[in-house]
Amino acid sequence: MTDKTTENATVEVDGAQFTTVTEGLATILVPQGAKVGEDRSEVQQVFYNPIQQYNRDLSVLAIKAYGEEALEKRKNRKQTKDAKHGKKRKRGDENGVAAEATDKTEQPEQAGQPAPQPESQLAQEDQSSANISANTTKPSFKMLDALSASGLRALRYARELPFVTSITANDLSASAAKSIKQNVKHNNVEDIVSVTNGDALAVMYRTIADSLANGEGSKPWKKSSKYDVIDLDPYGTAAPFFDAAVQAVRDDGGLLCITCTDSAVWAGHAYCEKAFSLYGGTPIHGMHSHEAGLRLIINAVATSAARYGLTIEPQLSLSIDFYTKVFIRITKSPQAVKFLGSKTMVVHSCDSGCGAWETQYLMRAKAVPNKKGNGAYYKYGMALGAADQLCKHCGTKMHVNGPMYGGQIHSREFIERLLKQIPEADKSVYGTLPRLEGMLQNALEELIPGPEETAPVERRDKEYAKIDHYPFFVIPGKLASTVSCATPGDDMFRGALKHLGYMAGRSHCRPGSIKTDAPWSTLWWIMSEWIRQKAPIKASKFKEHTAPWRLLKNIGILKDEAEAGAGAANGQDDVKMEGVEGEVKEAEKPSAEEPTAADKKTFTEEDLRKTLVFNDDLARLGREGKVQKLVRYQMNPRENWGPLTKAKSN
Repeated sequence: MTDKTTENATVEVDGAQFTTVTEGLATILVPQGAKVGEDRSEVQQVFYNPIQQYNRDLSVLAIKAYGEEALEKRKNRKQTKDAKHGKKRKRGDENGVAAEATDKTEQPEQAGQPAPQPESQLAQEDQSSANISANTTKPSFKMLDALSASGLRALRYARELPFVTSITANDLSASAAKSIKQNVKHNNVEDIVSVTNGDALAVMYRTIADSLANGEGSKPWKKSSKYDVIDLDPYGTAAPFFDAAVQAVRDDGGLLCITCTDSAVWAGHAYCEKAFSLYGGTPIHGMHSHEAGLRLIINAVATSAARYGLTIEPQLSLSIDFYTKVFIRITKSPQAVKFLGSKTMVVHSCDSGCGAWETQYLMRAKAVPNKKGNGAYYKYGMALGAADQLCKHCGTKMHVNGPMYGGQIHSREFIERLLKQIPEADKSVYGTLPRLEGMLQNALEELIPGPEETAPVERRDKEYAKIDHYPFFVIPGKLASTVSCATPGDDMFRGALKHLGYMAGRSHCRPGSIKTDAPWSTLWWIMSEWIRQKAPIKASKFKEHTAPWRLLKNIGILKDEAEAGAGAANGQDDVKMEGVEGEVKEAEKPSAEEPTAADKKTFTEEDLRKTLVFNDDLARLGREGKVQKLVRYQMNPRENWGPLTKAKSN
């Protein structure tokens, strides 16, 4: 599905001819003759990329979901605070009334002085004046589009977000700033959008300086000069802006929207030194490299924020086409920052062997009983080493990747609020809604719950300590290519996992991916059973002491040399388990029924393995709960799909 933009008739502004391009409710002016992201042979004066409409649609809807909730929470906090202060004032008034009554008994009423109004009438007047003020005063909601380019993003925010009161659209290019001013005037949003021409770092650090000068950190009742939302969408990496952004956004739950388009750095393995210098960790070489890239970026933001006692809450983290988009809430909480070490992990990857991995957290937060014995608290300590130098499945050398973020990269509540908006959204405004819905559903399936903390710790600390017990995903096709066998269908593989009592979802990062809580030993057992039942392999294809040979030998597919030689002498090159056909036929009889959910709770995995049969029933089990007719993964709408050349500025 291509992104939808509408080119209108030519217009004249200040004696120059422009072509208008409409996206959403905003319209930008493009110099006549300039190409709009189609012809790469001509250098663009101001960077505008129609491919990024999906990014902008997602940003608008995400900020709308965030803003509505944030303003509602802020309103509730203010009402609670006002009610509390009102009660205190009422007690003071009662004392004042009593004192006034005492004075009246001692002094006669002066002539011509109006009688005092009853307390109930004063309360009604105060309440009515408060209601009028609440109805007429729009709560402040400030945004910064730090690298605005054509200003289209800021214009869409101004036109499509009704609660926004102020947007700063900044760009380092003088020509871009001039173009933004023209577009702001053309869209009649001059009362909301202000344009600045300067370095984005300077804009954010000036905001930080103003906040410090006003003493907002020590005087929380003062009006915040920081931004509610900061959007960073540079050409390439956003890492140089992390330190300023985490300080310039509100620390009571402000939102950072970060785009990074340097996928060759955070998702490749050819620029490890560059990834470490930008994001403080090394990327992964493997099928799950894009999710690892997301975790590298989030960890870079988390470490930047932790220096100032700020904690992060990832709301939504997506790898889209050639870039990442993450939405992160920033909150002041020195207590939560203590858990960052226990939510930071390194990954030991068998990237040149079978593709397996192991995670190793840098610290651990362990719940221990308190001295009184009526509760528990978290004690922080160093983590124990877990991984070997060699892969336990195929014996290949492991490589260390990271450190990277080991917590959940999505918020279920945030995604559900986003999904509720989609049926109500105007399809003519948001042209990428089908793909948005499919990708959000995929992200929702990634949230596999882990074991719950049973110790009686505080609920807040329990939330701080949560980690993602099942990061990354597998692709059956990659597993099959490792052992050179036919690929099991996605539904068949999911059905096998569910049959054994595990969860099986998807990852938004790659088509054909499966997110599961099953260990690698179970995954390779499923592949071995697939080979035995449906996809026999040639033993002669595998050289001794290679990774596939060791893997197949460990899972019982390849026999010892003596047994293999005897089998070859008898002309038996295909590897099959003896009696498999009999087992399959026996399992397909009515007496060997598929265990119910209640039965699976009492069966062990070893018991369930004995009844696993790759047939149509297993595929149907894999399809259970599947939402149909969703655009889960986008196909490239045209050749050479990707980022455009960097815009030239003056």
